[in-house]
Amino acid sequence: MYPRHYSSPVHDLSEEELRSRIRNSALGSLTRREHARAELATKLQSRFGPSPLIDEALDWLASLNYVDDARFAEVFVRASVQKGRGPERIRRELQQKGVHSELIAQAVGEAETDWLAEARELHQRKFGAPPEDAKARAKQMRFLLYRGFTLDVVNRVMKGGESE
Repeated sequence: MYPRHYSSPVHDLSEEELRSRIRNSALGSLTRREHARAELATKLQSRFGPSPLIDEALDWLASLNYVDDARFAEVFVRASVQKGRGPERIRRELQQKGVHSELIAQAVGEAETDWLAEARELHQRKFGAPPEDAKARAKQMRFLLYRGFTLDVVNRVMKGGESE
């Protein structure tokens, strides 16, 4: 199978040509958006197959501070909060992108977000009013849980509990 962007098979390239293409591809991905190291490695492996040159390119990018999982997690958390996602969903998505659990905890902890207020605002925008019956309540709770808010926060939103 040929890599997506190139007409010649990867195995026909010299080591220097392959190194150059891997680096250029990684830089191209990073110009579009921030990536976690593991996420970028997966993307490069799908284009070029497994190669020690991928780790070499990622180390090179990290030395230039172009790839930084802590920065990625911080940016991702900020963007996710703006999209109405709760802390549990943010954690799950960062784990799927290969970010280390300590960096996830740090980024979510430093988000300076009132999760209850965020959940209330999201609930108000989506539903406007409190649920009229048990079926509507269950639907609203499922929505907030899917968005990644904790059960405690969801219950407080449904009860109309005050912010701490």
